[in-house]
Formats: sequence, structure tokens, C-alpha cells
Amino acid sequence: MRFSFLMRRILEIIPVMLVVTVVVFTILQLTPGDPARVMLGDIATEQDVESLRQALGLDQPLAVQYFSFLGNILRGNLGDSIALERSVLQAIIERVEPTLLLTTMSLLIAVVVGVVAGVLSASMHNRLGDQLLSTLALVGVSIPNFWLGLVFILVFAVELRLFPAAGYKNVSEEGLLVTLRYLVLPSIVLGLSQAAIISRITRSTMLDVLGQDHVRTAIAKGLGRSIVILRHVLVNAFVPILTVIGLVLAALLSGAVVIETVFAIPGLGRLVISSIARRDYPVIQGIVLITALVYVLVNLVVDLLYTVVDPRVRY
Repeated sequence: MRFSFLMRRILEIIPVMLVVTVVVFTILQLTPGDPARVMLGDIATEQDVESLRQALGLDQPLAVQYFSFLGNILRGNLGDSIALERSVLQAIIERVEPTLLLTTMSLLIAVVVGVVAGVLSASMHNRLGDQLLSTLALVGVSIPNFWLGLVFILVFAVELRLFPAAGYKNVSEEGLLVTLRYLVLPSIVLGLSQAAIISRITRSTMLDVLGQDHVRTAIAKGLGRSIVILRHVLVNAFVPILTVIGLVLAALLSGAVVIETVFAIPGLGRLVISSIARRDYPVIQGIVLITALVYVLVNLVVDLLYTVVDPRVRY
């Protein structure tokens, strides 16, 4: 891999993030509602509202507000929350643990279940097992996360009492095992829908590789089918699968908003929802920017992993 390629990809992050800041800032400013009025309530006088707007800089032109916001970002300052009375960075740090653990567990479930199901489906092509797994994958893609989450709560939490129905316990307070117990159901719900997508892509790419000459040659030489599938087919089909895994991670971050609401998990998703209700623009902007940065960095890592998975890929 050339160093120039890596530097070029890193530099490409700068204009992307600039575009993100412009879009997010513009959309939020055009959203109906006055943050100062929301903070003070309906009983506040117009003079009080105007004084708070001046204190927050909301009376300045949009261009001035944007460049002030951009300058703060370059200095590592995401601003102060209007409603939480603390910095945006501190508010995000307080909520990042549940979302990080939930996304990580969901990604592991999605990758393991999706790849295994896709490999099994491709190895049983046009047989009953293939049709069954393909049907389950289609169902998994079609079922809404919030509905599946409610079903899981009813079955596994209310009826069987195997897991907590909702809530979250911090690792520092209760320990990792207790925390993971609260995240089992939401992680499975969030991971299964994405596992269905990975499964379908895995099956499709593996079927393409199964028809190639080197695979038929390996089978003709007497190699076992399982060895051929794992060493010759899956390895050569993993580049498209890796691409989908990167996209799945972005989908998990957005899907966490719904799942955290269903399971009452105090993560970044619920923070976004509450901030939208309060018109807390700095918090919304900070979370969206960090999410966009994570997504861009994930794409960069996926591109770099191509050379590890497939030595034929060169930049």
C-alpha cells in the first residue's frame, strides 16, 4: 500500500466533514422553533427571550453563527448544550458507553450470524436448507426493529423473565456481566436485521465464486467440500462482504436511535431524540458530526483492510 494513497484518503475527510457541517447547520437552523423560547417556557416575556438569544448568539446572522461554530470545532470545542447546562462533549461522553456497547454487540451478532447463514445457504444451493435460510433472511430484512423489539420484550422479558425488559446499568457501577445482560435483547434485535443483509450478500458472492475454474479444479482434485468453501470460496468472496459490513456499522448507529427508545437505554440515540424535542442545536450538531466522522473513518479502514483480505488489491 502506498503512503500517498493513505494521505490522500485522510485529506479527503476534510472536505467531506465541511460539507456535513454546512448541511447539518443549515437544516437545523431552518427547523421551526426557538431554542430560547423552549428553554424559558411559554410564561417568559419577549424581553427575557431576546436577552437569552443574545447571550447564546442566536441573534447573529447565520453565516456568523456557522463560522463561529466551525471555529469552535477546529479548537476541539463542540459548544455548550442549551438545555443540559454542560458542554456538548461532556454530554456525549456521558451517553457514549451504552451506544458503543450496543453497536459492538450488534455488529458481532450481525457478522457471525450473517456470514454463517450465507455460507450454509450457498453450500446448499437450491436445496431445502438454502430456501429456508433465504426465506428467513428476507423476513429478517422486512421486520421493523421496533416491532421485533416489543415481541422480544414480551416473550423473553415478561413471559420467560430471562432478561430485563428495559433500562441500563453502567459498567462502572454494576460490572460488565450485568451490563451485558441488559444489552442482550436489544443487541439481538438490532443485529438480526443486519445479519439478514450480510447473509444475502454472502450467499450471492459465494455462488459467484463457486462457479469459477479454480474452485472446480480444487473439487476435482479431491479436496473436501468444506475445505474448498472455507479456504477457496469464502476468502475470495470476502471483499464484497467486508464492504457490506462497513455499511452495516453505519446502519447500526442509526438503528440504535429506535432500539434505545424501545428498550429505554440512555445512549446517544435517546440523547438525539430529547435534544430534537428541546431544540438543543449544539447537541444535535455534535452528535451528527461525530457520527459522520465515525462513518468516514470506517470507510477508510474498510478500504485499507481490502489489501489484507485480498493481496491482489493494490493502491
